[in-house]
Amino acid sequence: MKMHKSLIVAISATALLTTACAAVSDNPEVGGAPMYEDKTIVENALNSNDHTTLVAAVKAAGLVDTLQSDGPFTVFAPTNAAFDKLPSGTVETLLKPENKATLQKILTCHVIAAKALSEPIKKMIDQDKGALPVKTVGGCEFTAMYSGDKIMLKDGQGNIANVTIKDVKQSNGVIHVIDTVLLPES
Repeated sequence: MKMHKSLIVAISATALLTTACAAVSDNPEVGGAPMYEDKTIVENALNSNDHTTLVAAVKAAGLVDTLQSDGPFTVFAPTNAAFDKLPSGTVETLLKPENKATLQKILTCHVIAAKALSEPIKKMIDQDKGALPVKTVGGCEFTAMYSGDKIMLKDGQGNIANVTIKDVKQSNGVIHVIDTVLLPES
């Protein structure tokens, strides 16, 4: 009986480890950190070395609670390098309390109120003859396109953001890492 219990415990532990490893291996690593499907967008973003500017902006804009809520959300998450492409001083200016509304607008233009994975996005792009209008939580409308396996978004100012890491599943949605900050029409 004792050996039977030990065997059950060992099998259970193995199954748990296998499930945990499968959950991590299904998700790409982002910014040097594993992304966990059972964590929220904010919890995972906090661990990414490539998204420290985005995390600081989300905090300054007062959007942490929103992005930790149930969702579902799709977040097109610009990297630190994407923010670095903006004109000098832009990020610092946006992080000031008096610019909170502008920062909220820009950040919520990176969010869709649905869980949108890359393959369904590509199918919708095909159905719309190669250019899918995407309406964001922030009221922006961008255009999604793709070439080969790469999804791209054209913002309100004509800038193109490439999805560099797709389908990073979260407990409350999905993140697609992008290389350019999306901006509303001016």
